[in-house]
Amino acid sequence: MAVQSVESSTTSSASASGAFGPAVALSCRECGERFDLGPIFACEACFGPLEVAYELPADDPEGLRRRIEAGPNSIWRYAPLLPVPADVADLPSLNPGFTKLVKADNLARELGVTGELHIKDDSGNPTHSFKDRVVAIAVQAARTFGFTTLSCSSTGNLAGAVGAAAARAGFHSCVFIPHDLEAGKVVMAAVYGGDLVGIEGTYDDVNRFCSELIGDPVGEGWGFVNVNLRPYYGEGSKTLAYEICEQLGWRLPDQIVVPIASGSQLTKIDKGLKELIAIGLVEDRPYKIFGAQAEGCSPVSAAFKAGHDVVRPQKPQTIAKSLAIGNPADGPYVLDIARRTGGAVEDVNDEQIVDAIKLLARTEGIFAETAGGVTVGVTKKLIEDGLLDPSLTTVVLNTGDGLKTLDAVAPTTGPSAIIRPTLDSFREAGLA
Repeated sequence: MAVQSVESSTTSSASASGAFGPAVALSCRECGERFDLGPIFACEACFGPLEVAYELPADDPEGLRRRIEAGPNSIWRYAPLLPVPADVADLPSLNPGFTKLVKADNLARELGVTGELHIKDDSGNPTHSFKDRVVAIAVQAARTFGFTTLSCSSTGNLAGAVGAAAARAGFHSCVFIPHDLEAGKVVMAAVYGGDLVGIEGTYDDVNRFCSELIGDPVGEGWGFVNVNLRPYYGEGSKTLAYEICEQLGWRLPDQIVVPIASGSQLTKIDKGLKELIAIGLVEDRPYKIFGAQAEGCSPVSAAFKAGHDVVRPQKPQTIAKSLAIGNPADGPYVLDIARRTGGAVEDVNDEQIVDAIKLLARTEGIFAETAGGVTVGVTKKLIEDGLLDPSLTTVVLNTGDGLKTLDAVAPTTGPSAIIRPTLDSFREAGLA
């Protein structure tokens, strides 16, 4: 299904001018049909999802490695592997990425991990979540296609990332969120000066509304980063895979634990790892990918445990609102990847999420949002259940900052004591 399609000559011209770097087409994940690079997201033959296809450089991996290492400390160091122009680093952008990979020895001891345990901490991005990566790629596509407004349906983090990126790049923004999101995320999405619209209902209700808006004349000229720009947007998640491997010394992790909302992040991390293998930047060897969900919104986990290939939608009810997508578009592909790599999909309840947030903060000084509590909590559960090998190199994703989800930990977190400003009062409190 084409949406706000551009003239084929315009698209071909943009491709020929290098606006999309090594990208050559959009390819259907279901039937393999190919289309010109344009603002479309579904196959016209079978309605399957489209993703970017490339002709990646594979003749000189050592030269490419040196080029990447000499690049900027952002996702733009990987421009040769992304659907962006070669001069992308010179264009107005928030320049996200190249966040810390923290060797989590304290957490490893707590969990009984004897191999390497790392936290990929994406809270260090400009709006403090991994969404800055995907939006940065979508902005480049929106600029090429001549869109004037950036939009999205969001569980919170994406709304803030779109608002900030639009402000920096000179776009108007209008983003849509469920009306009952955490206050911190609402403020962060609104502060950049674009329009923020709360929708009564769940994220899935918001997403349905946006689909209607795209087909209406009022949406003409709008680039919805996670709909008609979705093929490009999704490619931003690959940069997590690129960075992890580079930060590990150009080697694959043995195991990686990824949170699941729509499932796109997990599928694109797998795509990124396979690309690095194909072009010779890392050694080809097995790796396992594990998906992590909140029990209150765990349709993919439920399908995995039941041995199903179909993901049945659920009505979300969890404190992990950034993961509260009851009908995840990429759910079936997540199941395929978890099974192909020998991984699994697991979930944890709200109490376990809070405990995991505190555990990561106490052991490594990283304050994760609820999605990070999900990945750490699921990692702990996978180890206890014997599904994740504690002797191997494991990377756990924290995709956002705990300051965005204070409500989750506030009821059980506060001062150790309140005392008078005297030493006697300090001693009486048992703190001396």
